[in-house]
Amino acid sequence: MSEMDLSLLPMLSSLKQKSQSFLPNNLRRIIIEQSKRAGVGHIGSALSIVEIITALYGHVLNVSGIRDPNRDRFILSKGHAALALYGAFHLKGWISKEELDTFCGNGSKLGVHPEHILPHVDFATGSLGQGLSFGVGAALAAHHEKANRQVYVLLSDAEMNEGAVWEAIMFARQHKLSNLCAILDANGQQAFGYTRDVLDQTNISERLQSFGWQVNSVDGHNVNELVKTIHSPINFGGAPRFVIARTVFGKGVSFMENKIKWHYSPLSDHEYKEAMAEIDKHS
Repeated sequence: MSEMDLSLLPMLSSLKQKSQSFLPNNLRRIIIEQSKRAGVGHIGSALSIVEIITALYGHVLNVSGIRDPNRDRFILSKGHAALALYGAFHLKGWISKEELDTFCGNGSKLGVHPEHILPHVDFATGSLGQGLSFGVGAALAAHHEKANRQVYVLLSDAEMNEGAVWEAIMFARQHKLSNLCAILDANGQQAFGYTRDVLDQTNISERLQSFGWQVNSVDGHNVNELVKTIHSPINFGGAPRFVIARTVFGKGVSFMENKIKWHYSPLSDHEYKEAMAEIDKHS
């Protein structure tokens, strides 16, 4: 190996370490640490999308530059899970540990819900049921510009109760927005109850197909399956894509899994230690 080749070794090693750091349990660790430090909830909602965020930011999204007009767009429609997004930004090297530690602090750009004052956040979200409409607009703009950028929207299953979501679903199909991919975090829970009890969605795939969307279901905690499914062929008569990711609320911390409490509740000292020990055990 030449002297010039040897000079590349530190950079290659750094890139390898950066790639290895973007692992689901590293993201889970950030969620638990920052939620405990800030004393805020929405922990279970953030944990359920860890693998989806890992698949998108680790393998799918073309977001090499925040000022590149042809970068892919991502919209976290379930904005209350923003801590998972901030964790991804940190693992990508886009925000420092010092900035991450300002989460929910006075004057911080890192609020409970993402705001576009923060670089890499294109749309402020948190008012549920609106994210897919934002995505439709972004996809339509790319369509008119004949740009090849893709638009990805991550929704909660509770948002499927909203009429505006179904209006966006109809509009996207009529305008053949095949550059739009919606991903449903189907964890079966809402703020005050289980989805099956609020508004049953057992036949959601059939409903979406009847609206002309290309629909796939996938294990929402399998990164490889998510990447493969999200990258499925998009030429389906101009149909937009809908990926139903079957997830577990609070995934990775057993005492949180499928428990409504962890939509809002913060962690006690004992619960924090138990959660971190479990994540470390499976890392």
